[in-house]
Amino acid sequence: MTELRGFLATSISVVLATGVLVAAETPPQDLHLVGDHWTAWNPPESFPDGATVYTIVPGDTLWDLAGRFYGDPYLWPQLWEQNRYILDAHWIYPGDPLLIDVEVTGADEYAESVADAGEAPVAGPGEPAEDDPFRGVLAADEAAGPPVPLGAESDIYCSGFVGAPDQSFPYALIGSEHGALRPRLGTSAGGWRSTTTFDAPRGDSVRYDLATGDVVYLDGGVVAGLDPGQVLEIVVPGELVRHPLDRGALVGRYYDTRGRVRILSVQEETAIGEILESCDAIRVGSELRLFETRPVPLGRQTRMRPLNFPASMAELADAPVIVWSEDRVVSMGQGNLVYIDRGAAEDVLPGDVFTIYRKNEPGLPPVVLGELAVLTVEDHTALGRIVESRYSVYLGDLLDRK
Repeated sequence: MTELRGFLATSISVVLATGVLVAAETPPQDLHLVGDHWTAWNPPESFPDGATVYTIVPGDTLWDLAGRFYGDPYLWPQLWEQNRYILDAHWIYPGDPLLIDVEVTGADEYAESVADAGEAPVAGPGEPAEDDPFRGVLAADEAAGPPVPLGAESDIYCSGFVGAPDQSFPYALIGSEHGALRPRLGTSAGGWRSTTTFDAPRGDSVRYDLATGDVVYLDGGVVAGLDPGQVLEIVVPGELVRHPLDRGALVGRYYDTRGRVRILSVQEETAIGEILESCDAIRVGSELRLFETRPVPLGRQTRMRPLNFPASMAELADAPVIVWSEDRVVSMGQGNLVYIDRGAAEDVLPGDVFTIYRKNEPGLPPVVLGELAVLTVEDHTALGRIVESRYSVYLGDLLDRK
C-alpha cells in the first residue's frame, strides 16, 4: 500500500503531521478520475499477493461492510485502519478498492486482553520540529498502542437514550411474584387462617423495588410474538430534554434503561420472566422493548487537540451540542456520560470522537475543554462518554469531530 507521509488513520481519528483533519459535513470537492471512476482519495495501485479486495458500490458504508465481512459493524474502525488511503471514513467512493482479509479482534476480546495486560500504554508527546506550526499534533509515529474499549458495558446498558417525546414501547411489566406474597388472612372459629380471596388493592406488594432474580409478569404473550429465551430491556420515560442554546427548543425525552428481563415462558396474552440485570430500582408498570446487543466501541487513544490550535468559531457555527447528562450531573469531567444533539441521521457512528469546546469572550478563540467518545446512537441523538477533560464540561458546550 502506498505510504502517505505523516498520516495516521486510527480507529477514532485522522491526524496529519501538518494539521488536524476534521471529518467534513459535506463531501470533499476535489474529485479526480482514477481508472474508470471518480474519487477524492488516492487508492493503492496494487495489493499483496493473495489479498482479498472488495470494490465499493453505491450505498456502501464502512459500518455496513464491517457488519457484512466481520459480523459486527462496530469493527468498522479496524476496516478503516487497513485502508489508510481513505482520509475521512464518512466518505467512501464507488469503484475504490477495500482490503478486507484482515484479522480483526472483537470488542470483548480486546476488553479481556486489556484487563489481563493492565492499562494500555499511551505514547508520550513527541519532539515536534522547530518549524512545525502545529506543535503538539499527533504524528504518524506516535500511535498509542492497540485499540482499547472507549467505555464499559455498564455505560451502555445502564444509561439511557434521548428519543421522541411520545415514543411508545410494545410491552410492560404488569406484576411480580411479590404482589401475591402479601399476607391475606381471615378469621375462623379456630383462629387465623389463610384465604384465597384477594382483597388487597391491585399493585399492593411486599416489595415494590424489584431487582436481579425477581420473577415478573409481562402483558405480552404468544399473541404479541414473545418466545421463551427472548431478552427485553426495561425502559422508564423521564424528563423532556430542551436544547440549552436554542431557546429551549424540544430535543426529545430522556428514557432511562433500568435493566433486562429474560422470558421464561409464555401464555396466550401474558408471559413470565426473570430480571437478568437491574441497574436501578425496577417497578411494576415499567415499559419494555426488545434488547439489542450494543458492543463497546474500540479506539486508540491519541493526543487531544492542542489548546493552541483550536477550531475557529466559524467552524463551530453549526456544531453539535451537549444537551443532557446522565443523572442530571451539572459539572462534568472525565468518565461522565452525556447526550448530544446529533445521531445516525447526521452520520454519527459509535467510536467517533469529538473535541469539546466552549465559546470564549467576543473576539477570542474557543477554549479546548476535552474529548468525548460516542458509545451508542439513536436517529438524532447519541450517548457519549467524556474520555478526557481539562476543565469542567457543561450542557451547551460545543463539539467538533476529531
